[in-house]
Amino acid sequence: MSVLTILKAKLGTFTEGEREIAQFVLDAPDRTIQLSSANLAEATGRSQSSVVKFCQKLGFSGYQDFKLAVSQAMAQSWEVPTGVIHGSIDATDSYTTTVQKLIGSKLHAMQQTISVNTETAIGRAIEMIRNARRVQLVGVGAASLVARDLAYKLQKLGLFVIYEADSHVQVANAATLGPDDVMIALSQSGASLETLHVARTAKAHGSTLISVTGVQPNRLASMADVQLHTVADEERPRSSAITSRDAQLTMTDLLFILLLQRKPEANALIHAAEEAVTGLKS
Repeated sequence: MSVLTILKAKLGTFTEGEREIAQFVLDAPDRTIQLSSANLAEATGRSQSSVVKFCQKLGFSGYQDFKLAVSQAMAQSWEVPTGVIHGSIDATDSYTTTVQKLIGSKLHAMQQTISVNTETAIGRAIEMIRNARRVQLVGVGAASLVARDLAYKLQKLGLFVIYEADSHVQVANAATLGPDDVMIALSQSGASLETLHVARTAKAHGSTLISVTGVQPNRLASMADVQLHTVADEERPRSSAITSRDAQLTMTDLLFILLLQRKPEANALIHAAEEAVTGLKS
C-alpha cells in the first residue's frame, strides 16, 4: 500500500508532532525526498529523533527507508486526466463543472483503489474464493448492493454463493459456515455494527474472512485473514455513498475478472448463462 495513502488514512490518529511531519510529506512529497532527516526536522519544527521515530512507527527501519517508500509512491501514483476536476461538488457549480468533478472523483477512487492493493493480497483472496466450499457475501446499505452484484457474478462461475440483504438472515447464514467456507465482508468504514457481528459469527465458526474496507485502521479489517482496501475521497457528507460504491465495485470486478481468468471452464459457464437469458429477450 502507498505510504502516502497510509499517511492520509492515519492523519487523524497521529500526535500533534507526527501530524506536522505527515502533513508536510503529503503536501510536498517531491521536496521530502530531497531532504535529510535533519532538514525535514527543521522544516517541520521538530527534532531529528522525532522524524526517525515517526518513520519507525510507520514500520520503516529508518528515514532512508521511509524516503524510498515516498519516492516509490510518487512513481506509482495515478494522475487524473488533464482537464478533469477532482473535488467536492457544490450547489453553485455549473453543469459542466459538476460533470467534471463527478467523473474526476470516480476516476480517482477507482485508480487509487487499485494502487493501494498488492497483487499478493489479491492473489490470496482469489485462491481462497476458488477453493471455498461456499462463499458468503456480506454488506449493508450501499455495500449490500455491491455484495449482491458480486454474488450474481460468482454464481455465473458455478460457485456456491450465499447472499441475503437482511442482516438477521446474514448472521443466521454465517452461523452455518465452517472451515471450508469463505466470507467476503464489505464496509467502507469497517465499523458497521451489523457487518462486524456477521463477520465475528463467521470467524467463530472457523470460516475464512476477506475484508473490503477503507485504508484507515478499522475493526473489520483487523479480524480478517486477507485485507483488501478501497479508497473513497469523500471530503464532506453526501447524499449517498458515491465514490465508495465505485471503489468497491472496482475491487469486486477485479476479483471476478481474475477468477474468470483462472477458472478453465469459466467461459463455458458464462456462455451458458447468456444463452439461458437470451430466451427471455426474444
